[in-house]
Amino acid sequence: MSRVRIVGGAWRSRLLEVPNAPGLRPTPDRVRETLFNWLGQRLDGLHCLDLFAGSGILGFEAASRGAATVTMIEYAPRVATHLKHAVEDLDAGRVEIIRCDAVKFLESTHRKFDVVFLDPPYRQGWLERIAPLIDNVMHPGGWLYVESEAAVTHLGGWQTVKQGQAGQVHFHLLQETQK
Repeated sequence: MSRVRIVGGAWRSRLLEVPNAPGLRPTPDRVRETLFNWLGQRLDGLHCLDLFAGSGILGFEAASRGAATVTMIEYAPRVATHLKHAVEDLDAGRVEIIRCDAVKFLESTHRKFDVVFLDPPYRQGWLERIAPLIDNVMHPGGWLYVESEAAVTHLGGWQTVKQGQAGQVHFHLLQETQK
């Protein structure tokens, strides 16, 4: 079992255990620092969705920085259980863990979010499957964060406005194109 550190906010420097699970790759500290510089250090009052939660570090980082709610979706039972323990350890009442398939969640929820984090398993076509469903869960003016194995210029009606690369990971901040 490895650990990952929360880099900012109320839980700054707290370590979270990361279970050993296939394909699980926590977003590196430097990438998270860049992401939250792009979003602004505080997410006060925002509603966030971590659609492929995995280690949960993006969602916990958002909650640490004042997000009103963070909904984490995780399909793997053992990983979801691990996330629930992390919520208890941090006393993170604003964080909800839902064990569900990402596409099924997007198809069935009526909730809206200000920020959606997408860091799906690589080379499985998840971004293509999710693209037509993203608009259903976004508040106008919301932000979409995408990590992928290749550069992304757009996702459905969302255009990349900021991007970076750390090793093999490409990371992007997208906003909806004007209709």
